[in-house]
Amino acid sequence: MLQIAFYFALLSLVSVGGIPSVMPEMQRIVVEVQGWMSAAEFTQLFALAQAAPGPNVLVTALIGWKVAGFAGGLVALAAFCVPAGALAWWIGGFWDRMREAPWRRTFQRALVPVTAGFILSGGYVLATPAGPDWRSALIAGLSAAFLYATRHNPLWILAAGGVLGSLLL
Repeated sequence: MLQIAFYFALLSLVSVGGIPSVMPEMQRIVVEVQGWMSAAEFTQLFALAQAAPGPNVLVTALIGWKVAGFAGGLVALAAFCVPAGALAWWIGGFWDRMREAPWRRTFQRALVPVTAGFILSGGYVLATPAGPDWRSALIAGLSAAFLYATRHNPLWILAAGGVLGSLLL
């Protein structure tokens, strides 16, 4: 449980953009480094956390639960939320005082591509749990294009991607 707490606490401190931004590293640690579960299990837990009401940080509790039971779930969730929350609280006051500083706007603009890159890499990890595959790329590309081109509810696009995935994969 100490390993879970250590890894998730470190991830929480670099999670610019939330869970999706650290998803590749979380998957690497949980699946490849520690071997706590398979890539498919990791993707399934992430999907379950997304389907549940509430924040997407619930995936940390599910991973902890899978690895070490109920106590592991609590430890993983606390390890991910407490350090990031404390850092946000500490920096929040300073950030607010520097509201008019020119460097603040520059810093915020610089974080946009970093966050976008983190989130795109997280999407790649989730779209290819068994490695790169043309069918997964096709489903992800079609979903992204349809989402961009229309005003349909993303849940319908997600459902269509799931049906297409069950047919192709």
